[in-house]
Amino acid sequence: MLANASVARAARAAASGARTMATSVSGLNSRVCAVLGGQWGDEGKGKLADVLAKNYDIVARFNGGANAGHTVVNLLGNGVAVDLDALDEETAPLESEGIEWRNRLFISDRAHLVTSFHKIVDGLQETRRAKGAIGTTKKGMGPCYTAKAARSMALRVGMLRHWDSFATHFRNVVEDHQRLYDFEYETEAELERIREQASRVNPMVVDGVHMINKAYADGRSIITEGANALMLDLDFGTYPYVTSSSTGAGGICTGLGLSPNKVESSIGVMKAYTTRVGSGPFPTELTDSRGGGDLPDFAPGTDIGLHLQTVGAEIGVTTGRKRRCGWLDAVVMRYSHMVNGYASINITKLDVLDELEEVRIGVAYSLDGQVLPPGMMPSTLEDLGRVEVQYETMPGWQTSIADCRSWDDLPANAQAYIRRVEELVGCPVSWVGVGPGREAMLQLCD
Repeated sequence: MLANASVARAARAAASGARTMATSVSGLNSRVCAVLGGQWGDEGKGKLADVLAKNYDIVARFNGGANAGHTVVNLLGNGVAVDLDALDEETAPLESEGIEWRNRLFISDRAHLVTSFHKIVDGLQETRRAKGAIGTTKKGMGPCYTAKAARSMALRVGMLRHWDSFATHFRNVVEDHQRLYDFEYETEAELERIREQASRVNPMVVDGVHMINKAYADGRSIITEGANALMLDLDFGTYPYVTSSSTGAGGICTGLGLSPNKVESSIGVMKAYTTRVGSGPFPTELTDSRGGGDLPDFAPGTDIGLHLQTVGAEIGVTTGRKRRCGWLDAVVMRYSHMVNGYASINITKLDVLDELEEVRIGVAYSLDGQVLPPGMMPSTLEDLGRVEVQYETMPGWQTSIADCRSWDDLPANAQAYIRRVEELVGCPVSWVGVGPGREAMLQLCD
């Protein structure tokens, strides 16, 4: 059945203008595969990376830090903000279970360090913004990447090998931040703590750019998972309500040192609906049963947005904040596909829509009475806040798909929903999530 489904889906993708590739669109047989977020994060990228990882020699992160929930990987590239405290927390369970990980985890010497004073500054900055707060996770990402761009205040992992110069530089950097933000800080105590951590970290520090490129030259396969998602990208996202790094396809090159021609396939991960954490524009957000238009109460006794939030367990992993929920935004997915060039799409949490009588998809934006052309995304908060979303309504399937394990097992209306996503985005769907477990991931094409 998989082969038949693959042929049908390839035909639909070709008809919609999606590009064809010689390599696997599902990510199972690529030399270098990228798993990227197509919305505002929390799409379930880690689950797909987990499913695919067994087929790869190296798993790498190219951006972000401990502000997103992820598991330990083989290489933390130069684009990653490394939090040594979070690293200790993530590796502690491995220690207790007797899993040897020290010879399997490597950190680029060009990666930057995020420390406790970065987190203090992050919180102070957010407090100063008051009503204009970005909704940061307060994990120190912004101050860390700011220091990276400022250069003179940056702390790189490779500096830990030269302790005396690192300690002097650390003291100067803390003093610079204290002059700007006026906070108390036990600098010498923190230095002692970092020194103890450095004794464990230094053996893992490598020239990450050389390591990843040598691995490629030696014929080893690489899968890389991005943190966050395109709509949180520093350049292409809903600025300024974004993260501080490059979260799209370009970040693979700048965050690992891999040239663009080495990345054979990228998979865009998207929920069957849309969510985002914190502040910022959200055109298809459902704030009550009238959100997205004059809707009936599809989920009896509850609002649609609340239904998605509850059934989808939409609570932030690192912050505990409830995620805002809305209908699937095909405009966002089409835009992220245009920028990232997905070989295929992974739709996650399709089962969250099981109980709804009808489902909606945002298919276009109009601004000042004019429909925006495909691929155009307003760059200002003012314009994005004024767009009117055009919706298509489709019948729901109103039955559990949790036990479906193939395309043919899915209800006809669920199949129709997937087909419509392919048409709207112009990209085939290779994976569909119908439940939380690894076994609940349907492979639809090769």
